[in-house]
Amino acid sequence: MSRLAYVNGRLVPLADATVHIEDRGFQFADGVYEVAAVLNGRMLDWPQHVARLGRSLRELSIAAPMSDAALSIVARRVLAANRIRDGLLYVQATRGAARRDHPFPADAVPTLVMTARPFDFRVRVAQQKTGISVITHPEIRWQRRDIKSIALLPNVLAKQSAREAKAFEAWFVDPDGTVTEGSSTNAWIVRKDGTIVTYPASENILHGVMRGTLLALAREHQFRVEEAPFTTADALDAAEAFLTSTTAPCLPIVSIDGNRIGDGTPGPVTARLAEALWTEVERQTGWRR
Repeated sequence: MSRLAYVNGRLVPLADATVHIEDRGFQFADGVYEVAAVLNGRMLDWPQHVARLGRSLRELSIAAPMSDAALSIVARRVLAANRIRDGLLYVQATRGAARRDHPFPADAVPTLVMTARPFDFRVRVAQQKTGISVITHPEIRWQRRDIKSIALLPNVLAKQSAREAKAFEAWFVDPDGTVTEGSSTNAWIVRKDGTIVTYPASENILHGVMRGTLLALAREHQFRVEEAPFTTADALDAAEAFLTSTTAPCLPIVSIDGNRIGDGTPGPVTARLAEALWTEVERQTGWRR
């Protein structure tokens, strides 16, 4: 079955889906997006994604294309039309089309696009057993990383560097050595005393939905959790390291820049967190590994 896309009120074949050549998302990256996991036909953490989309729109003074309730209806319609059981829903909203000029146009109507595609989360279950590698990359992004903007060129460059190094992810590192986050994930370490550490929610990182879910689960299961900066040196000295995102829930990191983390295998704290996460996934969606 050919995939269908939602574009400004219409479901159309993906190959025929278009927006205006002067859409500000195309010309200025003037827009925001969300990616939601779909398991067993149900969206995971959907209210949090809707809330973050609304916040991103407000931070850029872009009018919401529709109400949250309508957005949810359209999202489910897109998933049903594409017969998605396990997959990813992509939502993008821009300021809309207008004559090319840097200031905000007075009369532009926001553009809303949604697509959906299959994704096999069982791949992540396998990776949780083997672990993954990451590299470090200089921090070259703007100062409002908390906005889920479609201006992702620095992230693309970092991810490409990781691919060329045969690594799963690239961690952005400030000049002082502080790790902020990955190119499309949040970064975590587990100190040798068992404390779980991740960079605090601020304008310096994206407030990952999966990050928030895992923080809540870690505290619920009585783990010691600290939202604080850590450096590359701290990560190399840590007992464990891992990353989180909607598409990569709680993946253990076994090497950074070719340096082994811990004993070079996934650690017990990360394994327990992953188990708690899959239990939460099953509670929300009914999906089982």
